[in-house]
Amino acid sequence: MKKVVAALAFGLGLGLALPAGAQQPAPGRFSMQKSEMGFARLDTETGEVTLCREKNGELICRMAADERAAFERELDLLTKRVEALEKAVQGGATAVKPDLPTDEEIDRTMSIMERMMRKFMDIVKDLEGRDTTEQGGPVPDKT
Repeated sequence: MKKVVAALAFGLGLGLALPAGAQQPAPGRFSMQKSEMGFARLDTETGEVTLCREKNGELICRMAADERAAFERELDLLTKRVEALEKAVQGGATAVKPDLPTDEEIDRTMSIMERMMRKFMDIVKDLEGRDTTEQGGPVPDKT
């Protein structure tokens, strides 16, 4: 009898524990926390924090100060690169030209192409010389 009661108690305990565990959502990439100014959205993969406010039923998020600073540094770097490229273009500098094939490479390529073309033309001549009646082609009109 004690075993039956113990098994029943274990089963009830297990049954109550499973739904509680199933109701907890799995952690996602973002975590939202209520703050004094709205919400703070934490990206759990990168650690970036974005501040969000609710406005007209929508969440509007803006970059946090440290993200903004990194964004501005990247923007400054890109601006300097563009300016340097514009100066180079104005100064007459050109992009690096790709290496052209050597005369030996061109000759080898042309030789290969010539052999292919000759073989193709031989096949065409061979086909022109055959009688079309042998291959099921149209029978010449004898009128």
